[in-house]
Amino acid sequence: MAQSMSNSSQPDWNAVWAAARERLRRELGDAVFDAWVGPLVLLNSDNDELEIGAPKPFARNWVANHYATRIDRALRTEGGEPASLSIVLTPLAAPTIGGGLVREEAKHMPAPVSPVSYFPQQSADGEQSDAKRRSLWNRMLHPAQSFDTFVSGASNDFGFRAARDFAEGGNEDLNLLFIHGGFGYGKTHLLNATALEARKRGKRALFLGAEDFMRHFLGALNRKDTLSFKEELRAADMLLLDDLQHICRSTYTMSEFLHTMNAFSDARRSVVIAADRPPAELDALGPDLRSRLSGGLVITLDKPERNTRLAILKSRAAEYCRHRPDAALPDEVLERIADLDHASPRDLIGVFTKLATYADLTKKPVTLDVVEETIGARIMPGRKTSIEDIQRKTAEFYKLDLRDFHSPQRSRRVARPRQVAMFLSRELTMRSLPEIGRRFGGRDHTTVLHACRRIAALCSEDPMLKQEVDFLRQVLSRKLDS
Repeated sequence: MAQSMSNSSQPDWNAVWAAARERLRRELGDAVFDAWVGPLVLLNSDNDELEIGAPKPFARNWVANHYATRIDRALRTEGGEPASLSIVLTPLAAPTIGGGLVREEAKHMPAPVSPVSYFPQQSADGEQSDAKRRSLWNRMLHPAQSFDTFVSGASNDFGFRAARDFAEGGNEDLNLLFIHGGFGYGKTHLLNATALEARKRGKRALFLGAEDFMRHFLGALNRKDTLSFKEELRAADMLLLDDLQHICRSTYTMSEFLHTMNAFSDARRSVVIAADRPPAELDALGPDLRSRLSGGLVITLDKPERNTRLAILKSRAAEYCRHRPDAALPDEVLERIADLDHASPRDLIGVFTKLATYADLTKKPVTLDVVEETIGARIMPGRKTSIEDIQRKTAEFYKLDLRDFHSPQRSRRVARPRQVAMFLSRELTMRSLPEIGRRFGGRDHTTVLHACRRIAALCSEDPMLKQEVDFLRQVLSRKLDS
């Protein structure tokens, strides 16, 4: 056991505790801090043996299992060397003051019963250490992925509202939410936000990836300790499972997951699931589990429309520039990135991050030429289609002469196909706007930009034109793959 320091060398534990709390707030984020660390108070520090008070038994156990190590590390970083750290129930009569400190007279009150202790200097108990590593509750939630930071739009607003309603417990008659959509569409963000909000409201929300579920279950199966796995899993008030499609690899895991679903349903507890496909398309799940999942609220997260893509980029830019002022990008750059109709939000953030980092490190302005080069390298690696290919295929489709694209004609019969060809040239090649303009009869880059935005807008309004553009894109993509 660690040796305690003499009274003469004891630090000012109230000051150390206050500084450690501020450090933990920065590390964990406001939502997590306010839910778990904020209510804690420093009850006693005699002989450097700290007693941290929690208001309720569940909060005491949760903090001891999940945050004791971080609290100890924060205390040591701020200059304290606790001989031991105990998480106890706060005495009802103990008056507290702001900042999680207790008044001097509270130090000498009788110790609360049933402490949960954490001794940072001891490591002899290997069995307890292994059990802690195997805990299902080890995953840390991302404090930045909250409902407040989720950008909603027409493509995802239903899923956003449903997830928030689940987190707040607004519909007790519905206990299963199934969210599906493409990679990078915001499923994990919504699950993380749901878990954060549920925990903030005192619920035991357990967030697992499908890989986590499989690993822990198969590990328990090998140890012949599946009962402990079931008990720990079903102690949660809400279960959130990400990337369900990965569970399809194991028959044993699928069977256990079905039992888990039935147990949560019987107990009227909430389950939130995310996958890349709806339940009906997850054939490997089996009909019984697929039927169970289809009986919940199934919501699709669609590809965000341009306005939502631009809002996502502006939100990320505001957060990024808060710490790196030199990384500010012009609005026209953000609008150009938002024009990438076939990119997921994750792809868009990747392009933004590269450009913002370039601006921050080089202190050079980000021009549209730099944007075009970055987009070409990031979104369409290895593509070697040419503007001439696009012009030729578009002219064939619309039964025009290739020379019409270079002519000054402005009739609708020629102008609209020419705009389509410009739009596809910007999307499928790495050429800059000025270069595309030169290939279309020496036109200005603003003409190309107008054409691209015009076709993007019309595709959302005119289903026939969208079909034509999609067909041409597919034809050109087959050419690239051949």
